[in-house]
Amino acid sequence: MELKQGDSAPEFDAKDQDGKLHSLKDFKGKKLALYFYPKDNTQTCTVEACNLRDNYGLLKSKGITILGVSIDDQKSHKKFETKYTLPFPLLVDNEKKMVHDYGLWAEKKFMGRTYMGTLRTTFLINEDGKIDHIIEKVESKSHAAQILETWGL
Repeated sequence: MELKQGDSAPEFDAKDQDGKLHSLKDFKGKKLALYFYPKDNTQTCTVEACNLRDNYGLLKSKGITILGVSIDDQKSHKKFETKYTLPFPLLVDNEKKMVHDYGLWAEKKFMGRTYMGTLRTTFLINEDGKIDHIIEKVESKSHAAQILETWGL
């Protein structure tokens, strides 16, 4: 089933880089930008994470909570967070449950090679747990502005 605007966001229970458990229900009453990215410490993923880091105060002032998700393990997430001083949780999805539930595990092509991987996508989830917007064409260098603009904030 492909998710679309207005759908209920799939429930999740996942640990972050510090082992803290996060669930969708924890964010009821809050705006949540749930961003999925392919891999810690890769060029485009780092640019995206650092843009969100650099604009974290602004996003937070607009009532937006940021959660990153990739299939990397807790140790990898912790290194990524520490190296770039990321102020938001990075959820561990090494069993690929979230990427499957959100429909983001797909065939990709890079430099003539075909492989399975995570589609870089951000879900903007409203206070009621419904998907307000799905950003499929993520602009990594200006993702915070893209989130604010898409949400009309």
